[in-house]
Formats: sequence, C-alpha cells, structure tokens
Amino acid sequence: MAKWDNKKTEDLMKAILTIKNADEAKMFFRDLLSEQEIIEFASRWQAAKMLNKNIPYTQVEKETGLSSTTVARVSKWLKRGKNGYKLALKRLSVHRHNPSFGKGLR
Repeated sequence: MAKWDNKKTEDLMKAILTIKNADEAKMFFRDLLSEQEIIEFASRWQAAKMLNKNIPYTQVEKETGLSSTTVARVSKWLKRGKNGYKLALKRLSVHRHNPSFGKGLR
C-alpha cells in the first residue's frame, strides 16, 4: 500500500492552497470528486463538529447518516489525529465573527 504523504498528495495540497474562496472551492472539488464523495466528506466534517461538542455517537450517526464505524474513525482522528480537525474548528470559531467570512457558500 502506498504511503499517503507523498509527492502526489503534496501537489494536491498545493493546488488546494491556491483556492481563494468558497465558489472556487466548489468548482475545484466538484471537478476533483464525485458528488457522493463530496457528500461523504461533508458528513464526516459534520460528525467532527458534532463530536467536538460532545454529541453522542448515536445522534451523530442518525443526523449524518454515517455508519458507527465511520463515526468512530472520525472521533479517533479528532482526539488522536494530526490535529487537522481541531485546527479547522478553532479557525472557524474565530472566523464566525467576521461578517465577510464564508461569502459565496450559498
């Protein structure tokens, strides 16, 4: 099995970093991923936000439609991962107070 952290994924991360706003992100990710993959990633992000608020697994499963295995995996990475979820959650909580943040999301 190939290591996930490699030249190809580094190149992908650099491409993601060129995205300037939500509209551009939608365009990029829709070209990169299937609709179902985008929905899956969005559900995992919802699960991370809910788990961060200590919402019970059963409620997370019900509201996101994710399996118990996936919810457990999200929880594991939220608690003992590379802190990517925590970093994004922290930054979003800061940006929530900025009225221009997230424009173009709807």
